[in-house]
Amino acid sequence: MPVRELTMREALREALAEEMERDPSVFLLGEDIQDPMGGSYKVTLGLSTRFGTRRVRNAPISEAAIVGAGVGAAVTGSRPVVEVMYVDFLEIAMDQLVSQAAKIRYMSGGQVAVPLTVRCQGGPGRSAGPQHSQLLEAWFAHVPGLKVVVPSTPRDGKALLKAAIRDPDPVVFFEPNVLYNSRGPVPDPGADEVAPLGKADVKRPGRDVTVVTYGAMVAMALEAAERLAREDGVEAEVIDLRTVSPWDRETVLASFRKTRALVVAHQAVRQGGMGAEIAATVYEEALDEVDVEIARVGARFAPTPFAPELERYVVPGVEEIVAAARATLERAGRAGLLARR
Repeated sequence: MPVRELTMREALREALAEEMERDPSVFLLGEDIQDPMGGSYKVTLGLSTRFGTRRVRNAPISEAAIVGAGVGAAVTGSRPVVEVMYVDFLEIAMDQLVSQAAKIRYMSGGQVAVPLTVRCQGGPGRSAGPQHSQLLEAWFAHVPGLKVVVPSTPRDGKALLKAAIRDPDPVVFFEPNVLYNSRGPVPDPGADEVAPLGKADVKRPGRDVTVVTYGAMVAMALEAAERLAREDGVEAEVIDLRTVSPWDRETVLASFRKTRALVVAHQAVRQGGMGAEIAATVYEEALDEVDVEIARVGARFAPTPFAPELERYVVPGVEEIVAAARATLERAGRAGLLARR
């Protein structure tokens, strides 16, 4: 399959263009997404010139109006992709997304679908402060009727965004802002690669400890795995969930039953995060089969600071993943694996 090197930004833009070309019911709505602006992070740059301003529509500065209009368009036959500038600003559209979009299929007895995709970016790493750095995926994963996606590579970004647009249900698509300039191989447009929602990807196979993560932390988990292999002789298996809701229980449980040690890591606040849900599920499902050794890595229970040094103190990274993996193996009685530490 022919591939090219694209940035995450370019891969997402290509996904939007291909889906608009494939399906005339797909249109974009958001703040300043038309040319020459092309959105705050330039993902939609060039699309209004190519497809026209009727299909790439600028919206007023009102997230409630943007998401609300998207819900209305979705239930009347379109496939809108709405852009909300920051994850943090979804708070303003909670009624439209949580109480309306997520409930309509159920309340209509399955007669009305809501094929709405909500793109938003966020996360730490850019010193954007407490109101522009949050990761709120656990909020939306808690809501029946919503699907939640967090890509980690350009290839997955494109394939998952195409899947989200084609899905009959509302999808919240979180784009880690620190990854927009990251580069990676992406198949040529003719491949039409679509990644199934709800299916994790094993980014690195291993036998000693399972590390489950998603989004920007996947690269950190891979770096931590390389360090564990180099310094301790520990082979960590790194699983990228890709879809936070529904998340791939089968892949995670199969890996845990092999390694008998689990680290769940995310940049979101540890308290009440996805790590707690995954850890509890593994504990419940695997308790009767193997000894359960689990560690969670997440941000401290504090707003994300503006200062880079303080942001790094609050938000975990490679060091925390390595430490959690070592502690888990020691509790599992496999300290011999760490003899070379």
